Amino acid sequence: MVKPIMIVAQARAARGLLGWSQEQLAEAAGLSHPTVKRFETGKGANVSTDAVAKMRAALEAGGVEFIAENGGGAGVRLRRRTK
Repeated sequence: MVKPIMIVAQARAARGLLGWSQEQLAEAAGLSHPTVKRFETGKGANVSTDAVAKMRAALEAGGVEFIAENGGGAGVRLRRRTK
């Protein structure tokens, strides 16, 4: 079984941490708004792994770190800023 690049809950939480709308994520990832919406509404089977990877890369560039499933559940957090 292939692990997902990012789960829906992580995408929503990451956008929330950054204060981004779906439209802002779509723009940052170079995707259409309907693609982001389809992924986040659970219709992700219709979204390519390449598109999900682009969304994750955009969120990471915005300052989000993805936390892997480690017994406590997958998650996200803001990257600590270095001085």
